[in-house]
Amino acid sequence: MTDYTKFFTGTSIFVDRLDYLLKEVSIPTLIKNHHKSAILSGFGQSMDSVELFIYTSDIEKATPILENFKKEISE
Repeated sequence: MTDYTKFFTGTSIFVDRLDYLLKEVSIPTLIKNHHKSAILSGFGQSMDSVELFIYTSDIEKATPILENFKKEISE
């Protein structure tokens, strides 16, 4: 059983960018897009309900990337 941890939640644009940054350094990700799933099911859902998960073992390696990403999006 693989142990995933929710690492970031936001819009699909932000999650896709962070996903790209993590994959650049070989950190695999899993994305759950609740907004897209809700639309396909005929329900409404907040646009910022996209979740990015990583392996728990990668948290230490991924944290500096997340911190830099948060600075990038706050500018």
